[in-house]
Amino acid sequence: MKIDASLAAVVTGGASGLGLATVKALRAAGASVAIFDLNEEAGAKAAAETGATFAVCDVMSDDSVDAAFATARAAQGQERALICCAGGGNAISTIKRDKETGAITVFPTDKFEFVVKLNVVGTFRCVTRAAAGMATLDAIDGERGAIVNTASAAATDGQMGQAAYSAGKAGIVGITLPIARDLSRFGIRVNTIQPGLFATPMMLRAPQPMLDRLGAMVPFPQRMGDPVEYASLALELLRNTYLNGETIRLDGAIRMQPR
Repeated sequence: MKIDASLAAVVTGGASGLGLATVKALRAAGASVAIFDLNEEAGAKAAAETGATFAVCDVMSDDSVDAAFATARAAQGQERALICCAGGGNAISTIKRDKETGAITVFPTDKFEFVVKLNVVGTFRCVTRAAAGMATLDAIDGERGAIVNTASAAATDGQMGQAAYSAGKAGIVGITLPIARDLSRFGIRVNTIQPGLFATPMMLRAPQPMLDRLGAMVPFPQRMGDPVEYASLALELLRNTYLNGETIRLDGAIRMQPR
């Protein structure tokens, strides 16, 4: 896939972090980009800074996702590229003992369910809409579109308290190959990036000593990833037509410890 002025792309979670870095990389290459994000203020600011289109989007809602794609397509035409960066998690132990009373409490099921839906169902919701639109396009060099999803190192080595987040991200890894096979007949590719520790705005809220310790856990290079490095891989997954159905770790060879 050529990334130039002829390409229209959508980036979910594109107002910050890995998503915003990807928006900037796509725009630098000349592509038209629509930012989907739930944060209206951050989304409008990112769109103004990059020259992208912004659409408010809640990936948990069919209606919101459909409306966002309609806004994007009205502004830039049918997208051939989708990069899904929207997601999130929480940190709750499966069960917990109160230190004072000794009472045992369980991970609230609704909070577990929310995180799984946000990550895997939210991603799948966007993938289906984009793929349906891409399938209507004429193929270019045999290809109609490409999709990049975002999982996490937690999908395969989640830490304590990450049961919900790990489940949601593992779900994204799990759907990658079946979706790639489903969409192969339409000339649409699907790949997933599995990032490790990245210096996103959310991560950088932590105290500097903690950030230093986290960076030192990475075998090489001993630092957290730069969102620009995520964006670089995302664009390569769009460009390289033979990459399909793959999940690629981008983590400096880290394997997360239990805590």
